[in-house]
Amino acid sequence: MSDHASYPPPPPGPPLAKGVPEQGAVVPERVSRAWRAWLATLATDAEAATAAASLYAELPDEARDAWLDALAEDAPEVAVPGAALYGPLLAVEADPVRSARIQRQLGSALELCIQPSRALCGTSDDGERIVVLVIPQYLEFVRVLACRFSAERGFVWAHQMPILAADDAPRAGEQLEGVELRRLSPQAAVDELAHAVVAQVRAGRPLPQLLRDVAALFSVQRDGTTGSIG
Repeated sequence: MSDHASYPPPPPGPPLAKGVPEQGAVVPERVSRAWRAWLATLATDAEAATAAASLYAELPDEARDAWLDALAEDAPEVAVPGAALYGPLLAVEADPVRSARIQRQLGSALELCIQPSRALCGTSDDGERIVVLVIPQYLEFVRVLACRFSAERGFVWAHQMPILAADDAPRAGEQLEGVELRRLSPQAAVDELAHAVVAQVRAGRPLPQLLRDVAALFSVQRDGTTGSIG
């Protein structure tokens, strides 16, 4: 980053300057070095990637633009794949114009996957189901979507870990809320969630916002046709 670059608010981690300087403000070289060192951790440290995504998601528009300005200048100086720097931001960016800018700065298409690579399920003593979807994102990171629901009443809760190291994702034999998880095919898991969506709607209850945000999961293709549930 040059001495005259704008600088985004610091994510948790290195001791960086706070706030976004006014245009033309001088950024000390030690701050630039700390920023670049922290950026390098985004390729391997899921906590750093999650922190980046969480902080970026909370920023106002002008601060997000400042973050992208800084990345445009500093990304070539950081020896990690561009997906590591831009993937956490793209995962939480809802504005199509800024998403397109992220793709342009990255220089290649980064499509965040919506199809789960594996799934887990379990049944509680009272008959409620827990389904966990593990969805590849970029590099060695995944997104984990977990839901608890009743076949008759719909969803009890829905939670998401947007960025997690693949090796840290839940696995068969582990427990969630005291329920042991076992393997389930991804398609069967999505089908169960789709039926829970239908039960939720029939009960006159609004869908959890998280499930609205991942509605593409419930687009299914059979015999060349596509249908949307929810």
